[in-house]
Parts: sequence; C-alpha cells; structure tokens
Amino acid sequence: MSEKSTATLKKNKMSTIGVVALIFSFIAAGAFGIEEAIAASGPGVTIAMLIIFPFVWSFPLCEMVSELGSIYPTEGGVYSWAREAFGEFWGWQAGLWGALTTWLCQAQYVVLVVGYLAKILEMSTATEYVFKVGIVAVFTIINIIGLDWMEKFETVIMILIVAAFGAVTVVGFMNWNYNPIMPIFNPEEGLFHSIGDGIAIIIWMYLGYECMSNMAEEIEDPQVIPKAMRIANPIIAFSYVLPTLAALAAIGNWSAWSTEQGHGAIGYADVLIQYVGSWAGTAFVIVAILANCAIFCSYIAHGSRAFFVMADDHMFPKFMSKVDKRGVPTISILLLAAFTIFTCQFDFKTLVMATNPIQLYLYLLMVACVIKIRKRYPAEVRKKYGLAVMAGGNTGLIIYGVLVIAICTFAIYVNGLDYFLTGFLVVLGGMVVYVIFKLMYKGRYLDDPELFPLNKKTHLGVGDLQDIGTYLMFAGLMAFVGSAFIGFYEFEFGVEYYLEEYETGLLSNFYGMLGATLALGVAMLIAGFAAYKIGKKQDGAQLKELAAKRNEELDNRILEIHGFLPVADADKDNK
Repeated sequence: MSEKSTATLKKNKMSTIGVVALIFSFIAAGAFGIEEAIAASGPGVTIAMLIIFPFVWSFPLCEMVSELGSIYPTEGGVYSWAREAFGEFWGWQAGLWGALTTWLCQAQYVVLVVGYLAKILEMSTATEYVFKVGIVAVFTIINIIGLDWMEKFETVIMILIVAAFGAVTVVGFMNWNYNPIMPIFNPEEGLFHSIGDGIAIIIWMYLGYECMSNMAEEIEDPQVIPKAMRIANPIIAFSYVLPTLAALAAIGNWSAWSTEQGHGAIGYADVLIQYVGSWAGTAFVIVAILANCAIFCSYIAHGSRAFFVMADDHMFPKFMSKVDKRGVPTISILLLAAFTIFTCQFDFKTLVMATNPIQLYLYLLMVACVIKIRKRYPAEVRKKYGLAVMAGGNTGLIIYGVLVIAICTFAIYVNGLDYFLTGFLVVLGGMVVYVIFKLMYKGRYLDDPELFPLNKKTHLGVGDLQDIGTYLMFAGLMAFVGSAFIGFYEFEFGVEYYLEEYETGLLSNFYGMLGATLALGVAMLIAGFAAYKIGKKQDGAQLKELAAKRNEELDNRILEIHGFLPVADADKDNK
C-alpha cells in the first residue's frame, strides 16, 4: 500500500487569532445578506432570530465541531468523523454533501465581489468576466502558497470588516431615529410565515463552523481549532446583531432593505452615506468587496480538501489527492479554480436550489456522529486528558442535538417545495454515485481487504447494503413527512407562486411536486426496508465481527494522534 497523501501534507504553524480569522471568514465576513431577512421577515423577527440563533444553533454546532475535531483532528472533517462513526458509505455521503455545497456555490462569491465593484466602476460584461478570472487567479495563488499566507490575509480582512461594521454601529446608535424592532413581523406574511421566510437566511448566516476542520492535519497544533471556535462564536454573533440594530435605528425603512442596488434599495452602507458622507459609503463598499474576497479565499481551501481526502481513500479519481513537493494539494486547488472560472458566468439559482438543503442534511449526520463517537470515547474521560467536549455533559448533548435536528428539519421544509425536491434528488443521486464509485475504485478495501472486505455478490463493501437501506428509509421518511408539512405550509400560495415563478415544467406544478415527493417517499421507504433486510441477512454476522477490529484500528489512530486513549478503561489501555 502506498503512502497516504494526507501524510505528506505541509504542516503550518497557526496562531489562535489567525484561526479565529479563518473561522470568521468561513461563517461571517460581515453581516452582508441579512438585508434580505429584514425585508422578508420584518425587523423584529430578524433581530430576534439574530440574537436567539447563536444560542440555539451556532453554539451547539460550534460545540459539536469542537468536540469531534478535538478527539479526531484529521483532514476531511465531517467526512472523516462520519466514516469512522458509521462506515465508508456514510462518510462518503458527508464528504459529497460538503464538497457539493462548496464547489457549486463557490462562484457566487466571485459574482458578489464583481457586483460590489460595479457600484464604483462602470464595466462591460466582458470586463466583468475578466475581473472574475483575475479574482480567481489571485486567491488561487494565495492558497497554493500555503495556509500560513492565507491566515495572514484573512486576519487583516477580519480587522477591516470588524472596523467597518463597528463604524456602522457607532454612527447608527448616535443617530437613533426609528424603533429598530417595529414592526415585529412582516404584516403581509403573518408571524409564522415571517419566521419561515427569514429562517433560511439566518441559518445561512451562521453556517460554516465545520469548514476549518477540513484542514486539521495541515496545522501543527489542531487543538487550536476548538479554542478558536469558542472565541469566534460570540464575535460573529455581535458582528451581526449590533450593526443591524444600529442601522435599523438610524435609517429605518425596513421593507426597502436589500443586497441589490437601485430602485430605492438600502443597506448598511447607507448609514455611513447619510450621516458621514458618500466617501464613507464608498469605503464601506470596498470593505464589502474585500469581505467577499476573504470568503472566496477561505472556501478555496475548504473545497479543495473535500474531494482530496475522498480520493486518498480510493473513492474518487486518484489525481485529486496529489500534493506538490511542498505538501500542498495544488491540483485540487487548481481544479476548483478552473471550475469556478467556468461556473461564475452562469445563473446559480438552480445550483443553490439543489445544494442549499444538503448542508442541513450534513448537520443532521454530524449530530449522529457526536452521539456515536461519544459512546466509544466518553466525555468524562476526554476531559481528564484536556480534550474539548460539549458543555453540559450528556444533558447538554441531548439539548443541543434536539435543537440542531429541529431547526434543520424545519428549515429544510420551509425553504420551499422546489428547493426541497431538487435538493432531495441530489441526496438520492449521492447514493447512486457512491455505488458507481465503490464498484470502480474499491475504496478502503485497497488499503486493508481484511478489515474492509467486499461482498462477493454485490461487490460493494460488507455492510453497504444495510447502510443503503437505512439511507433510503431516512430519505423516504423525510419526503413522506415533507409532502404533508409543505402541503400545509404552502397551501395558501403554492399554486400561484410556482406557476408564476417557473411557468412550465414540474416545478411550476405545486400539486405535481407534492405528488412526486409523496410517491418518492413511499417508494424509498419500501425499497430501503427491503435493502436493509437483505443486507442484514447477507452481512450481519460478518459485520459484527468486523466492528471490534475496526474499533481497534480507530483506537490505534487516536493513540497515535494524542499519545493516550480516552476510553472508559483508559488507565489500563494507556499503560
């Protein structure tokens, strides 16, 4: 067996503040985007969600990522955690979901940069595309140079962003002219739909805590990541709440808030334009450009590592796992850059529709990973060795897990039937592609055929058929429940809205989409149950025998990483 590419990755010495800056750029890089929530939900609901969600959403996610990343700080993040917790099939799904959300939406940040640039420079379509290519080239080079250079860049940008929104906060509060939380909700939508309309945006504003873990093996001391998580979390929350509250108090006019320009649209920059001068607004726009550059730069690093680790495990084309002489995955970075140059000229609505819910499915799987891995490595033992664990012990785990599951499920359903159905088809497609790649590349069987054997009948991994059955039943249940909930939630406006939005095709037919969702759900429940029963009959006994050996292999890996083994009988095992 050849040496793993992850073993040859360049190690970077990174400071806590540098990692905080990277996490800040992954998740926030400014409050840009909240404008849409204000107009959709009303100022009161938006401010309330911005205050509440750090406690019920981002803090639980932050704690989960910190706990998993502390015990198993390896390249690939959620992919690696899911692979060790539930096997190759579930790990591959986690890796695919994370990679798709990055690769397919990466170009949006380039488009945003050029969009902000167009506010201060007149450009033709050709000139805009040249700027897009230039942006991709510059930040690809920064990524190829290494994470240490990217850390420096992101730190400087974080300081500028905090300063810019700090100025909005101070100027806004000094010119308080309006009640910033009135009306509580959008009177045209009602309270329930106001929450539903804005929740997807607020969730999106607090996404990305898992991204830094994708590069854990490239950091000399990966335990700095959990520490930086807990520092970054309140910084991000305050960077959203304070400037939004201050800006609404200063300029009001909540229904006109938008990320777009013209036609009376307003946003954070208007606070500085109105009370300081046009030059201050221009400076703010420049910071907005840099902020989106920072997001783009950091997501190149995250996205280029997604398929890299899967290829290293023989579940993606091998060239994706190549590293250069300095230990940088240059080929993956360049491929992502080329893909971005190609896609940044297109309309991304369909891509966003397909990928937006996938991130939420990823978080549902992450909750399961925390529970499964904690059974093997109890929290109280980890604490003795100084590893990060979630606050509140098992009670905290239950509370945080329930919160994340409830919010993910609600957001998946209220995001729109079109988003749910297209994202659901992508999730279903992930299962099909796994089967194809497993048959083509063999996966971890090539590393250790005894520990990861193939089923002689299906030629998939032992246990894969059970996992596919579980996957189908879970997806079928989501679809079955979704057809009922979304039918109720969108009943009053669904028929007219989708017909007006799409005009023709399945997505224009509200009841057609509901019927398709219900039919898919029932079919997948039946197929999943059958696959699970067949898989259990074929692989059940062998899988039980392999489980103990696989746990032992993971123990050896944990022991190699930490120098100790945080299990219940740790004293005996570590002697």
